[in-house]
Amino acid sequence: MKLTATEKGLLIPKELLGESKEFEISQEQGKIIITSIKQTSSIWDLGSNPVECDVKDGAINHDRYLYNLK
Repeated sequence: MKLTATEKGLLIPKELLGESKEFEISQEQGKIIITSIKQTSSIWDLGSNPVECDVKDGAINHDRYLYNLK
């Protein structure tokens, strides 16, 4: 694939990037290297994949379990 740079830079087609959302760009020996950055799990991701079962609320008794409350 041949790309042409504009004043703003270079547009890389999404199909070449796959599912990744973050990338690191570096330059070594005249070559531009684009590496995808693997996402790490974070507390901010909690709730993004809710429980799939017959329970109405996946957080039922969660605090009781964490704090050993009866």
